[in-house]
Amino acid sequence: MVRNILIVDDDMLLRRSLAFHLEQAGYHASTSTNAEEALELARVSLPDLVILDIGLPGMDGLNALRRFKEALHVPVIFLTARSQKMDEIVGLELGADDYVTKPFDSDVLLSHIKAVLRRATYNTNFLVEQVPIEVGDLRIEPASHTVTIRKQPVILTSREFHLLYILALNAGQVVTVDDLLARIWGADCMSDSHLIYVHIRWLREKIEVDPDHPRRIITIRRVGYKLVAQEGLC
Repeated sequence: MVRNILIVDDDMLLRRSLAFHLEQAGYHASTSTNAEEALELARVSLPDLVILDIGLPGMDGLNALRRFKEALHVPVIFLTARSQKMDEIVGLELGADDYVTKPFDSDVLLSHIKAVLRRATYNTNFLVEQVPIEVGDLRIEPASHTVTIRKQPVILTSREFHLLYILALNAGQVVTVDDLLARIWGADCMSDSHLIYVHIRWLREKIEVDPDHPRRIITIRRVGYKLVAQEGLC
């Protein structure tokens, strides 16, 4: 099956160059100059992955990312300038699956594309087969990607959901940072433990009564994290 990749960038030369390299690598590439057009195009022909520039005319990349994730549930790789570190962080918090800084080597971007598509396929197959999990008053529904605490919904990004899901599968046991990186981000990110620290912090802000003094997600220093059952904290 040929994967369809949508490129959203207002730089014509970049769009043409990137589309050419993707076609050479065996993908089908479609392009758009702005987010509004890209969203309409994606609704007609759902892409397997979106490459999204953050600095778009009209609707910016962060708002477009939210729309792509909420409406279409499609993996997104951000393209961002080297000076836009905060945008990278915000993009990941909103649910971007990866980011690549400009200027970039096409082979580097291709490796990111392969990793994101591989994770998306694995996560879809893995979660659909699973039954709901309850850890104390926390309930996870893999098929619908929903989380509740005492029957109250908790809104999580895709990465936060998968992180919590893996911890829940091993509730009461320590899951190492390396294991979390390998299962959620893939082997290409094994050296970037900061990804785990940041997403654990965001996850705690959503499921802990006091994120600075967590009682659900416990840090085991120099090893990893474990999810502990709680009742009636939220």
